[in-house]
Amino acid sequence: MTPDVIHPAAPTVTPAGRKAELRLLAWSEQEGRVTLVRTRFYGSAPAGPGHGPEHRAAGGCSCGMIEGRFAELIAGQRQGVLVTLRKDGRPQLSNVNYAWYPEEQTIRVSTTDDRAKTGNMRRDPRVSFHITSGDFWSYVVVDGHAELSEVARDPHDAAVEELVDLYRAVQGDHPDWDDYRAAMVRDRRLVVRLRADRAYGMVHRG
Repeated sequence: MTPDVIHPAAPTVTPAGRKAELRLLAWSEQEGRVTLVRTRFYGSAPAGPGHGPEHRAAGGCSCGMIEGRFAELIAGQRQGVLVTLRKDGRPQLSNVNYAWYPEEQTIRVSTTDDRAKTGNMRRDPRVSFHITSGDFWSYVVVDGHAELSEVARDPHDAAVEELVDLYRAVQGDHPDWDDYRAAMVRDRRLVVRLRADRAYGMVHRG
């Protein structure tokens, strides 16, 4: 059966400690009946091994300002996975260093003008960014849109100044800033600014 219309049913909440349930229902004119298309669950899982008082978790989705445990995990790491979209719609994943600017709700990444991910973002600015904790079991995914700075063309132009600021945020001081500035121009580097729209994931606390 091909559904004519899909409607979200009113969300229901199962007994305490279990997940909220959202059902999608389809109405078919041809068959004159409603069919359950999909059930999705949201919220915290029931208490179980690893989720008791000794191992609490915060999960879900944060829209607007990213704060709390999600922001702590983003700020506490310097490496993540940038996800861009190829022409055929398949994701391309790139391991990168990054810095988090909470006042702007922005993740910044340095890349070069000739990289495939740069072309992907110029064509389609929708991106995601995946960050995990050191033990792997906590994670945050940030969805947003990418803005690209100008390509570095002069050791003292705005693009290079932003790259210098990003380097300091990720690595600290550089032993030879003149050499670094020249390398940014030589490599045709630029800054990716990922403007966060929302975040989701699971953050565990011991």
